[in-house]
Amino acid sequence: MSSGGGTKAIVAALIANLSIAALKFIAFLLTRSSSMLAESIHSVADSGNQLLLLVGGKRAARQASPQHPFGYGRERYIYAFIVSIVLFSVGGLFALYEAYEKWHDPHGIEPEWAWVPLVVLVGSIGLEGFSFRTAIRESNHTRGTRSWSQFIRTAKAPELPVVLLEDAAALAGLVFALFGVSMTLITGNGLWDAAGTALIGLLLVAVAIVLAIETKSLLLGESATAEDVRAIEAALVGPGVDRVIHLKTMHLGPEELLVAAKIAVQDAATGAAVAQAIDAAERRVRAAVPVAKVIYLEPDIYSPAKAESAAAGAVEPAVNADAGNAGGPATH
Repeated sequence: MSSGGGTKAIVAALIANLSIAALKFIAFLLTRSSSMLAESIHSVADSGNQLLLLVGGKRAARQASPQHPFGYGRERYIYAFIVSIVLFSVGGLFALYEAYEKWHDPHGIEPEWAWVPLVVLVGSIGLEGFSFRTAIRESNHTRGTRSWSQFIRTAKAPELPVVLLEDAAALAGLVFALFGVSMTLITGNGLWDAAGTALIGLLLVAVAIVLAIETKSLLLGESATAEDVRAIEAALVGPGVDRVIHLKTMHLGPEELLVAAKIAVQDAATGAAVAQAIDAAERRVRAAVPVAKVIYLEPDIYSPAKAESAAAGAVEPAVNADAGNAGGPATH
């Protein structure tokens, strides 16, 4: 993937989760704590999710083919959606099932190993905190002035929001597990362990649903950000282009944007002049918004009635015949 910051955050999360998963599973074998088992599976699921994100980034980098002329950029969205499914099923539902089992058959923690889950959970919080800090630092490079909720909702590259949500859920889950284990040790009542496990499961299901909603929107095809749309509209207008009649954009991938616009040209312009104007407009758009890789421009004669019809989504033929590469993809 081209986003180095996203890759760095994913690798940091993968290293942390593999280490944590091993420690949690050892603690579960010694204590038979359902919270430790739920957290072990949670960390295994997160590790698998990070591998899925890395695979998605690798596959998305493939060159376009005749069968897929717009490339494979959306593979990153597909793998991010799979992550939400894994987190929901392997992480959330398993934790809820384990909580149900423990609630109906509660048992305490072996006293000779009582210190083990506490040490493991506190150490895991430190490791997850390192991963979360890395994700925050890398996200701040692209977040700008957006709030964290806005960043997660509007980010076009799925990796950083996924890692941020997973790490935040992991830290909260560790706190729930620490609560359940501590209360079980204090009271000797295994129902506290079951309650901690249930909280972990509910948390993971909620995060998985949020991820699924956001990645589904990306899969359906999101437009450019409002800032990029304004920059494209401003760049299109120039010598030979009087105004933008209507404009549509769609992300083919995090770093690849499709731009389709109908532009107003002078009714007396020759075919050669229109072609030159389109070429110049394409260059201006790429300079203003570098992710605009595929550009389709259709010249037309502006009239208010046509503009209203186009805005309403009506299909109308252009007055001018295509000139140069008008209406065709950017080839420069």
